[in-house]
Amino acid sequence: MARLPRLSLPGVPQHVVQRGNNRHACFFSDQDYPLYLDWLQHYANTYQVKIHAYVLMTNHVHLLLTPLDTDAVSRMMQALGRCYVRYVNTTYRRTGTLWEGRFRSTLVDSERYFLVVSCYIELNPVRAAMVEHPAEYPWSSYRSNALGDSSDLLTPHSCYTGLGAAPELRQSHYRGLFDQIIAERTLLHIQQATDKAWVLGDQRFIDQVEAQTGRRARPCSNGGDRRSERFWKNQRL
Repeated sequence: MARLPRLSLPGVPQHVVQRGNNRHACFFSDQDYPLYLDWLQHYANTYQVKIHAYVLMTNHVHLLLTPLDTDAVSRMMQALGRCYVRYVNTTYRRTGTLWEGRFRSTLVDSERYFLVVSCYIELNPVRAAMVEHPAEYPWSSYRSNALGDSSDLLTPHSCYTGLGAAPELRQSHYRGLFDQIIAERTLLHIQQATDKAWVLGDQRFIDQVEAQTGRRARPCSNGGDRRSERFWKNQRL
């Protein structure tokens, strides 16, 4: 089945995933991670993309972001990718492809899924059994969002600031979200939406996106995605 065209709408959050080619490493030493984040900040500012959450895993990257322009995310990821690949190839004397094709992304219904996706991203190192708690992993946004560590990269989303009037209250409420286990079906829902370029949201949100873009934003009711369509109809957080 052909991949759907990527969706991007100004002001609508996106979950972005970029993987190393054949799931091989894209970060090779501790010096690589802060350099990637510095370039991410630079190109996010250049192309007017707000970064809300992130995690840099050994062989892939997750970002939760909001573009201010339709093509901003694509331009940012292309510029960031070129810059980082040049650095990796020069530093480690390698050639060839670093990334697994184009990055993958899904629009996120902020009212229902924004905070869930933020937690999903920051819990990646825990699910991978790299750490026992997200605060132990240095290359994610958890310590900024949950503990108040300063970050010039992150821009708080209204869903996050709505957790409390004072920073300490927001951080406390945000930490509380991690006491809840994300259901396996919700994890699968997020993964499928991102991998297949569907939209992560409720029926109303998906209808709005389809009306605005003229592009299918959910599994087909007939054909190859028939099982996934039944799965989606039964989703609950």
